[in-house]
Amino acid sequence: MRPLCLLAVASIAIAQGPKPLPPPGVAIPPEVKEKLEAKLKELNQNIEPITKHPLLPDVLIFREAVRYALTYNEFFKADEGTKALRLLDEGLLRARQLANGQSPWTTDTGLIVRGYVSRIDGSVQPYGLVIPAGWRATDAKPWRLDTWFAGRSDVRSEVNFLTDRMTRPGEFAPPDAIMLHVYGRYCNATKFAGEVDVLEGLEAAKKHYRIDTDRIFVRGFSMGGASTWHIAAHYADQFAGAAPGAGFAETKEYQNLEKKGDVRPWYEQKLWRWYDATEYAANFYNLPLVAYSGEIDKQIQAAQIMGRYLTKEGLSLAHVIGPKTEHKYHPDSKPEIEARLAAIAKTGRDAYPSSIRFTTYTLRYNRMRWIVLDGLDEHWEKARINAQIQDNGDIHIDTANVSAFSIDFGAGGWRHSLDRNPTVRIDGQRAAAIQPLTDRSLRGSFSKVKGSWQLSSSTGGLHKSPGLQGPIDDAFLSSFVMVLPSGEAMHSAGGSWVKAESERAIRTWRALFRGDARVKKDSEITDADIASSNLVLWGDPKSNSIIARILGKLPLEWNASRLAIGKTACDAAQCMPVMVYPNPLNPKRYIVLNSGHTMREDSNATNSQQTPRLPDAALVGLDEAPGPVRPGKILWADFFNEEWQLKAGR
Repeated sequence: MRPLCLLAVASIAIAQGPKPLPPPGVAIPPEVKEKLEAKLKELNQNIEPITKHPLLPDVLIFREAVRYALTYNEFFKADEGTKALRLLDEGLLRARQLANGQSPWTTDTGLIVRGYVSRIDGSVQPYGLVIPAGWRATDAKPWRLDTWFAGRSDVRSEVNFLTDRMTRPGEFAPPDAIMLHVYGRYCNATKFAGEVDVLEGLEAAKKHYRIDTDRIFVRGFSMGGASTWHIAAHYADQFAGAAPGAGFAETKEYQNLEKKGDVRPWYEQKLWRWYDATEYAANFYNLPLVAYSGEIDKQIQAAQIMGRYLTKEGLSLAHVIGPKTEHKYHPDSKPEIEARLAAIAKTGRDAYPSSIRFTTYTLRYNRMRWIVLDGLDEHWEKARINAQIQDNGDIHIDTANVSAFSIDFGAGGWRHSLDRNPTVRIDGQRAAAIQPLTDRSLRGSFSKVKGSWQLSSSTGGLHKSPGLQGPIDDAFLSSFVMVLPSGEAMHSAGGSWVKAESERAIRTWRALFRGDARVKKDSEITDADIASSNLVLWGDPKSNSIIARILGKLPLEWNASRLAIGKTACDAAQCMPVMVYPNPLNPKRYIVLNSGHTMREDSNATNSQQTPRLPDAALVGLDEAPGPVRPGKILWADFFNEEWQLKAGR
């Protein structure tokens, strides 16, 4: 049976208007709605005595699922009201059990649903587990864990996700592995907040179950196959193996954009390098990979294009093909895939291999086993580190587009003699000898100064660093607060634009990423907010006191008559800035000016076009109304350099 909504392959037809996500809901019977509201009230009453219980998220997932559906009209079939009633019954049961000191679902086998609180927005996010019959909570041995990414469904509300995870084991359920089904924050191919959901879901599973961290796999089909290509390519050091099925691996060829004459701005094309798995193909040198495609499935394109890019890296793709099969698993292919993964699991992940190949375009993805990338010469251009431990323990490293990196063998990681300090040679240059410690750890940081590599402890001054490297969308991958203006705008056009765009950002965050954005007025921001969160500042220096407070330390000129960034200026009454930048009040966090996530409604039809639309900064002309493609006329847009400054001549 096909999924409710297969991964879209058609281009977006703007003339017909953007596709709404989620789609409009349907009315449920009034008597069912009345029961839901009454039971929701009862559940809230039962939650009050357990608000400080560490397992409270395992109850809140049921409340939030039904609350969202009721509040935002997210019942998509009339019978989903009945599903919601069952979820509230389960929530009530768990709440009463916790109040009595019981939590049987934490030791049960079979289909289990649980939850965690996300650091991004404080929302409770659900995840599903398939616990094998042979598992016991008292087992001392750690278990293999397979993370499964589902295919696309526009109607996968929390109600439907939880119902599925409580009633269906899924495509695969190996008897020797715990299966983790992540929600991925709805329908985004685990990009943006969906990507963070994978990491937080894994963290939650490892907190509650004994997991063998060297035997964690990522798997999925259709949109889930795309998720697998993405997560495996970008986090290859964290897994034992990957098994993508169908899906897509990049944007341009999959969408045939050149043939359609769809030419995107240069900065948007550069930002495809964030999520295109093809650009990270070399990382599969470090991660076993078994791809699957149906022979006559259009989405075989994903494995084919990855195969081409892997060949360029000297790698040959292991590709299981279901004969004469469309968009599904062939019955003979499933046991073959399982056998290959079981064989890989016997070896498991080697956290400290002697040879590493690492490619990235951004410090968002900066680690491969024992190599940690600390600085780039230029973001969004290919960076490479190839590292090899010689037989005598010396370490040879070749780099490209790298300004700083670290070697990090944790305790027990260094497997060579302690009698000799290994010499590190970088790009043919003898950089230093570093000394292993008695716990068998080995660490050293290196930076490039005037073309020469040297041992160093840190890089001074403002510079792009892991987790603080842009672009705008990166600010929404960690804790953020939407900061609305409390004053009057400098210009009415700007004030109206800010109101519309901030409301859109708050609304679409909830719709697409399934959480309630934290929202405060500028007058309500505390030192704790500045310390803990990225501040998304809406307004101008007159209307928003935080903008006025930091304006002198931002790389722009902004007054009532003139707005300028670098060599580009506009009438302040007719344009607005959007920008991400280290917060001058706390350089370990971002500020964002006048922007939510930058993908817009024209991305709703296909996950392959859910990509960032703006770089680090832009000027938006207000003579063009915000629409499904952009927030107005883009007068200028660019990236900051590695020191968070505009490039010369820009």
